[in-house]
Order: sequence, then structure tokens, then C-alpha cells
Amino acid sequence: MSDENNNKDLSDDLNDMLGDAKEGAKKAASKASEKASEFAEEAKELGKEAKEKASEFAEEAKESAKEFTEGAKETFAKASGDNKKILAGVLAILFGSLGIHKFILGYNKEGGILLGITVIGYILVCVGIGVFIVWLTALIGLIEGIVYLTKSDEEFYNTYQVGKKPWF
Repeated sequence: MSDENNNKDLSDDLNDMLGDAKEGAKKAASKASEKASEFAEEAKELGKEAKEKASEFAEEAKESAKEFTEGAKETFAKASGDNKKILAGVLAILFGSLGIHKFILGYNKEGGILLGITVIGYILVCVGIGVFIVWLTALIGLIEGIVYLTKSDEEFYNTYQVGKKPWF
């Protein structure tokens, strides 16, 4: 009989322990749920702050870009033949593949062609042929830059600004 009493006492103790464990688990789950709710609220607030700061940054960037664009337009509009010669020549040597020098001289179609071919070349770099395309457009820019800078001011003005010769 003493074994039965011992077993019953052990069974009661185990049931009590199991009940205590269930209650502890419920309390822990409740606390975890509360903490998760708090974290979710904090995350929402941080998300709102991040969105606000991102929109502020975007507005500042737009304003800066607008100021830069206006300043660049004024600078290019004021540029005389000599200034355009040096500017176009240096830009052709440095960024010739992008056609920036063509845009400076007012050749938007030709600048777009160079830029488009370069973009296609960058896309095709993974195939391998794109490297040669980009290299070719850079070579065209280099040659044009050297040609621009080696011409006299009068010859450059007559050829590229009055005569509107778009290539070389």
C-alpha cells in the first residue's frame, strides 16, 4: 500500500508541476506577446520616421539637382566658341563614350546615338561583345576630343558651331 501512496503522491506532484509549468508557459507567452506588440509599435514609428526622412532627402535632392541643372544651363549658354571647344574636347576625352561632348555642342541626335550604343554595350558586356562596343565608342570620343582640341578657335567655331559638322 505504501507503493500505491507513493505513486499517488508522485502523480499528484507531477500533476502540480505540470499545472505550474502550464501557468508559467502562459505567463511567458503573454509577456512575449506584449513585448512583440511593443516592438511592432516601435517599428511602425521608426518606419514612419524613416519615410519622413526619405521624403525630406528626396525633396532636398530634387532642389539640389534643379539648382545644378539651372547653373549648368547658364554656364553652357554663356560659353563662347573657345570655351565650348575646350569643354567639348576635355569631355570627349574623358567621357566620350557617353556622348556628353555632342550634347554640349548641340548635337542631341548624335549624342543620343553614342549614349544608346554605349548603354547597349554595357548590357552586352556579359556576352563579351559589349566590351568592344564600349571600347569603340570611347575611342570615337577620344579621337573627337583630340580633333576638337587641335583645331584653332576659328576653325572649330566655323566647323562645329556654324557648319554643324556632327562627326569628327
